[in-house]
Amino acid sequence: MRNGVFADYKIFTGNANPALAEEIAKIMGKPLGKAAVNKFSDGEISVSLWETVRGIDTYIIQPTCDPTNDNLMELLIMIDAMKRASAGRINAVIPYYGYARQDRKAKARDPITAKLVADLLEAAGADRVITMDLHAAQIQGYFDIPVDHLLGMPILVKYFKEKNLDDLVIVSPDHGSVSRARSMAQPLDAPIAIVDKRRQKANVSEVMNVIGDVKDKTVVLMDDMVDTAGTICNAANAMKDMGAKEVYACATHPILSGPAIERIEKSAIKEMVLLNTIPLPEEKKIDKIKTLSVAPMFAEAMIRVFTNTSLNGLF
Repeated sequence: MRNGVFADYKIFTGNANPALAEEIAKIMGKPLGKAAVNKFSDGEISVSLWETVRGIDTYIIQPTCDPTNDNLMELLIMIDAMKRASAGRINAVIPYYGYARQDRKAKARDPITAKLVADLLEAAGADRVITMDLHAAQIQGYFDIPVDHLLGMPILVKYFKEKNLDDLVIVSPDHGSVSRARSMAQPLDAPIAIVDKRRQKANVSEVMNVIGDVKDKTVVLMDDMVDTAGTICNAANAMKDMGAKEVYACATHPILSGPAIERIEKSAIKEMVLLNTIPLPEEKKIDKIKTLSVAPMFAEAMIRVFTNTSLNGLF
């Protein structure tokens, strides 16, 4: 490294989303670094780096998606391996930051898992985190290392601009996504509406009321993640019941657990647009789901980090 600029960089991946890592590496014109990420017979994770990283700016691409614990441990162990191999700088590229939904003490004796994971990443030896659409933006403050928080919204805005939909309304499926809906509505020059939802327990939601006009409109529901799809499908069905012409949905992270696919299939959603921060298994690829790639944005962010160039244009 000379004058704060690294002479070279290398890209590695675990087993969470190798297809995305390969796409990013191809855009950046680099082969993926040679490493073996396997398991011992008892389930312990084994990591071996097969090339030098001494003094190199290294990037580990690993979303902490299902199986969350395995993928998180893979990332931590890869960071530790690079630290002990004298890597110049270790950048954890986490397209989907798991354990983010417990970001505060909502009630007595709750853990704050988003902070715990931040502590683990720092303790392992990460020098920087590059992530996308944290469940709560304030999670950046849980780190004492730089965090580059990319937004999936520009990718989704570009897609819906090209569709040229008439009478568009951007709808937040709950109060937590209002700021996202507003950010998407502005470049699309569209009004917003809000679903007033009451959640009785985790992964169970109920639509109560809608604030805004959706009658005879083309609705786009916007959220950061789709897990069991209860919230977004209930909201979509409510939009249709209130006279919406067509209902689209979009989100950054396609968790799609439990009954999600069945719910989407049966819902009033015409098309659900998701990003590939999390890999989508073949059995979850249905006609209603359209997947867009985050690889160009992450590749650009990583190049800018390597060259010490501002990332402001990507936010």
